[in-house]
Amino acid sequence: MARDDGESIALFEPLMVAEGSPRRGTLNDLALELAEKSAAFRASLPESIATALADLVRSMNCYYSNLIEGHNTHPIDIERALAGDYSADPKKRDLQLEAKAHITVQKWIDEGGLEEPPTAPAMIAELHRRFCELLPEDLLFVENPKTGERLPVVPGAFRTHYVEVGRHVPVSPGAVRRFLGRMHQAYARAGRTEAILAAACAHHRLLWVHPFLDGNGRVARLMSYAMLRRALDTRGLWSVARGLARREKDYKAHLEACDGPRRGDMDGRGNLSEAALASFTEFFLRACIDQVEFMGSLMQADRLRDRIMIWTEEEMRAGALPPKSDIVLKAILYRGVLERGEVDDMLGMSDRAARRITSALLKAGAIRSESTRAPLYLAFPAKFAERWMPGLFPER
Repeated sequence: MARDDGESIALFEPLMVAEGSPRRGTLNDLALELAEKSAAFRASLPESIATALADLVRSMNCYYSNLIEGHNTHPIDIERALAGDYSADPKKRDLQLEAKAHITVQKWIDEGGLEEPPTAPAMIAELHRRFCELLPEDLLFVENPKTGERLPVVPGAFRTHYVEVGRHVPVSPGAVRRFLGRMHQAYARAGRTEAILAAACAHHRLLWVHPFLDGNGRVARLMSYAMLRRALDTRGLWSVARGLARREKDYKAHLEACDGPRRGDMDGRGNLSEAALASFTEFFLRACIDQVEFMGSLMQADRLRDRIMIWTEEEMRAGALPPKSDIVLKAILYRGVLERGEVDDMLGMSDRAARRITSALLKAGAIRSESTRAPLYLAFPAKFAERWMPGLFPER
C-alpha cells in the first residue's frame, strides 16, 4: 500500500483565485470574452463543416500536446497512423502509436465518454488508463534519475513512489487520492465563470499533485480540454494546446511559478502564491482567446473557399484531379452537404462520369462520405492543412 505522510490539504491552497483578489476582475473579463468569442465561432460554422474540423483539431491538439513533452510527430504521420500506415523505424512507430492513443482518448471525450466531471479522481484515472493502455511497451517505463531504476507505468494507476519534478517535490504517493478529492470538491460545483477559470487553475494543481509516474502533462491538458468543452460547449472546434506549445517556455515558467509559496500578506490566504496562480490563469485564458481568434480567421468562409478552390484548380491542371472537380467541391463548400444523386445533373454528365469525379475527390481525402450512397461532406485532412489552413501546423 502506498505510504501517506499525512500532508495537510492546505499545502496546495488556494485552488481558485479568490473573488477579492485584485486580479479577479481582469480574469472575469477574460472568461466572458472567451465565452463570447467561442460561442460566435461555433455559431459561424455549418454542422457538417464543424464535424470535419473537430476531427482535424484532434490531430492538432495531439500534435501540440505531445510536442510540449518533446515528442514531435508531424500531423501527416499521425494521419497515416490513423489509417494503419506505420513507420518502419521503431521509435517513429512508437510515437505514431502514442499520437493515435491521444486522439482516441480525445474522441472518447468528444463523444461524451466522461461519466463524471473531468476533475473527478475516477475520471482523471480513466483518462490516464485510456491513454496509456494504447501505448507501446517502450513508452510505459520511466527511469529514476538518481538510481537509474526503470519503473513501469501502470495505465490508470496512481503512483506508489515518491517523485521529484525539477525543484518541486509532490505529495507522498498515499496522499494523492486525498488531494485529488479536494481538487474535485473545489472545482465540481463552480458557476460558469468559475468553471472557465477552473480549467486553468485545475491544470496546475493536478500537475502539482503529479498523480502518475508519467503522462501527467497529457492528462492535465486533456482534463482542461474537457473542462472547457463542458463550460463553453466548444464542440471540440479549438484547443488551447497549440497556444501553450507556441509559448512553451512561458507556459512552463508560469507552471513553475505556481509551485512557489505565498509572497506575504497581500498574496492571498493559502500556502501557495495566489498571484502566481492568477498570472497563470490569465496566461491560459489569453492563449485560449488567441486560439479561438486564430481558428476563426482560418475558417472565414470566403477565404477558406478561395484557398480550397485555388488548390483544386492546381490539382486539376496537374492531372491529380479530373476536370469539374472544382464544381463539386464548390457546391459542398456553399451547401455544407451534397447528395450523390445531385452530382450528375449538376455537372451535366452521366452517372458513371460523375462517380469518377466523386471517387477521385474521396480518394484524395478532400471529401468524405459514410458509405457509397451516403451524402458527400468536406473533409480536412492534415496533408492539405498547409494549403487549406496555413499556420495550423508547422510545414513538413
